[in-house]
Amino acid sequence: MNDLKLEAAKAAVKFIKPHQIIGLGTGSTIAHLVTLAAADDELATSVTFTSSSFKTTAMLAKNGLRVMAPALLSRLDIYFDGCDQFDKQLNALKSGGGIHTTEKILASMADEFMLIGDAGKYTDKLDTTYPLVIEVLPAALQIVLKRLAADFPDAQINQRISNQKDGAVISDNGNMLVDVFFAELLPLDELNIKVKMIPGIVEHSLFYAMATKAIIAGENGVRVIEAV
Repeated sequence: MNDLKLEAAKAAVKFIKPHQIIGLGTGSTIAHLVTLAAADDELATSVTFTSSSFKTTAMLAKNGLRVMAPALLSRLDIYFDGCDQFDKQLNALKSGGGIHTTEKILASMADEFMLIGDAGKYTDKLDTTYPLVIEVLPAALQIVLKRLAADFPDAQINQRISNQKDGAVISDNGNMLVDVFFAELLPLDELNIKVKMIPGIVEHSLFYAMATKAIIAGENGVRVIEAV
């Protein structure tokens, strides 16, 4: 059986051209993409990479690829990342890693934002399988929790607590993470704005109208889906 994530990465690496500046997220498909780029001498010696992920950055360095910090860049040619789920308009939910703030910064810097992964991530319409993850300033945690409960009374709202240490999960930016499990999603354009406008919220994990392409691999091969 083919490794679908590897097949998606093989299709994705063809979009990378020599001398470009490429952003990468995290996950096993991205790890395959790093390995493939490192194996291409022309890409390995000319492309500059950056990443939202500590793990991916370490892997880039281990493979001898040129790496720059996101803060030193103002634009990218392409940003590649996976997601938990995306719809036919390429709106995506990224709920696992809790690094969505930096991921969104890199996606917004890129001329093209490409989602990559296996076909199981695709759905006609985003649903409530995954939570919306919210990054919250520590000083605003209680007021944000109160506001979320008032605005979304049917939602289950949980501050993310570590199972590796005592206490809360802290983001790379020193903030708190809150998972919101909705009973039903609002229209995505409304949800995108309504949550972001609550004071104290830094960012949320809905990537609304940001991706330009999705490269997905399934039993019937690799598909490239354009945003509509």
